[in-house]
Amino acid sequence: MHDQKESCNLLKEPRLVVRKFLARPQHEGLGAIVRRSIGRFELKYFDPFLVLDEFSVTAPAGFPDHPHRGFETVTYMLQGSFTHEDFEGHKGTIGAGDLQWMTAGRGIVHSEMPAAQGTQKGLQLWINLSSKHKMIEPRYQEILSKDVAEAIKDGIKVRVIAGEALGTKSPIYTRTPTMYLDFTLKPGAHLQQPIPISWNAFIYVLEGEGIFGNTKSSPTAAHHLLLLGTGDGLEVWNKSSKPLRFILVGGEPLGEPLVQFGPFVMNTQEEIDQTIDDFENYVNGFEKARHWRSESNLSLDY
Repeated sequence: MHDQKESCNLLKEPRLVVRKFLARPQHEGLGAIVRRSIGRFELKYFDPFLVLDEFSVTAPAGFPDHPHRGFETVTYMLQGSFTHEDFEGHKGTIGAGDLQWMTAGRGIVHSEMPAAQGTQKGLQLWINLSSKHKMIEPRYQEILSKDVAEAIKDGIKVRVIAGEALGTKSPIYTRTPTMYLDFTLKPGAHLQQPIPISWNAFIYVLEGEGIFGNTKSSPTAAHHLLLLGTGDGLEVWNKSSKPLRFILVGGEPLGEPLVQFGPFVMNTQEEIDQTIDDFENYVNGFEKARHWRSESNLSLDY
């Protein structure tokens, strides 16, 4: 009884949903379809998050050679597999349940292309870097599905991509303090998940439908983004007859100026102008872009 009472009082101030909208499909890259929920005109930035895409790609569509500077990308595969190549010579394929946490830092040029038949599905999140980290060396953290931290309790399963849930921590290191949790709730399950009070947080529903924030809320179905208000955590109920799967993502706001030009994210317009100049002239981190082409790019017919 003591444990049950303790779990009932886990949160003093549960966060409520303050904004909700459906992520509609749009075209990106080379024939790829994405449902973009952060980084579109309704929500251009949710500090420190720049973009959230739920992607659906069937070969020969994909994301051929393109640059980045000033932030991190987190690619989490839900179905199929993707091969990543970059101008540093790094190449790897991630399949369902695997993830890649890429720090673009001062500059990277890479490609992300389907590696299997049929439709490849996943999520890509862009996380901003603070001014002191924007020009660090590029870095990768790749974790196979079998190595992703997991916990199961009271009808709740969580895959801990970053941060901590149900007493389980992720080994991923995040320069911008971040939590990224993949929850599945069985019918009838009730979740209480702490979130640092100062952080911004959101939910993206993948499957099923759930009640988020308080029991009077109307159920929310797949492909919806929910922005959470202030508080010390999140409450979720699955009152349906099917499993509910969603991601909960939170991060410490940077509170810095932001100027974005496509795949470049810096603090001032001058830095963006310099980045464009660096990329066009193959300097200051983009030297290897002069002669590099990915294998997938070389095989494309023009």
